[in-house]
Amino acid sequence: MTTAIDTMKLADLLRQAAKAEILPRFRRLGSSDVRAKTEATDLVTEADEQAERMMKVEAARLWPEALFIGEESVAADEALLEKLEGADLAIVVDPVDGTFNFASGIPAFGVMASVVSKGETVAGIIYDPMGDDWVMAEKGGGAWLRRPDGEAQRLRVAEPVALDQMVGMASTGYLPQEKRAEILGNLAKVRFLINYRCAAHEYRTFAGGHVHYLMYNKLMPWDHLAGTLISQEAGGYAARFDGSAYLPHHVTGGLLITPDKESWDILRREVVTV
Repeated sequence: MTTAIDTMKLADLLRQAAKAEILPRFRRLGSSDVRAKTEATDLVTEADEQAERMMKVEAARLWPEALFIGEESVAADEALLEKLEGADLAIVVDPVDGTFNFASGIPAFGVMASVVSKGETVAGIIYDPMGDDWVMAEKGGGAWLRRPDGEAQRLRVAEPVALDQMVGMASTGYLPQEKRAEILGNLAKVRFLINYRCAAHEYRTFAGGHVHYLMYNKLMPWDHLAGTLISQEAGGYAARFDGSAYLPHHVTGGLLITPDKESWDILRREVVTV
């Protein structure tokens, strides 16, 4: 599928912002460079803000017709998010996904962007500044690991396995309080539960065929649009907890992603009992 936005140009913009504004600050943040937003683990740093500012300016130059929605822009103006559903064309950006890791000096963070056209995600990019490569997809074109030298490797999700052999990631912090203990108990039915505190790397791990499930409850578009499309283009099955499709304007309803529909049904029945 050909999008209205050159996906490789957008991918390169993420890389430029990381090299200019994110990597120079890694493990060099001062106390005044990190602030809590909604809670102690919900952080924003100078790297987040300056990288998003750079991407916003350059995106406006390259694609002036596109609505730009960044995590930090929405933090400053929540009404901006409401414009996504009706936008003809939008670029959605997470300047530093895994900010808690970044601020803690842990090298597990990423830069994410998606392209939304008339209410549908048509492209997704996840850039790893430490590895200097992208995992990306355009709708209908498969999912790919791409490197700056032009090398490309097609990605495919893992083969399905039995419930007690499943390895995957589940973010449980935003589950309803009354259901959290129950679902955490249910997760004892799988082989391993992992949480990187970084959706960018969790989606990359899933699309690369290394784990069998992803589960999230809070759905902000900058966290999940790119990764969901990449997962689907790598052959995975994604739906909200009620079985409906996940769309760019959804911020609630949960999200479960697996290698196939049968695995999704098993996890929904046995584990995600919301």
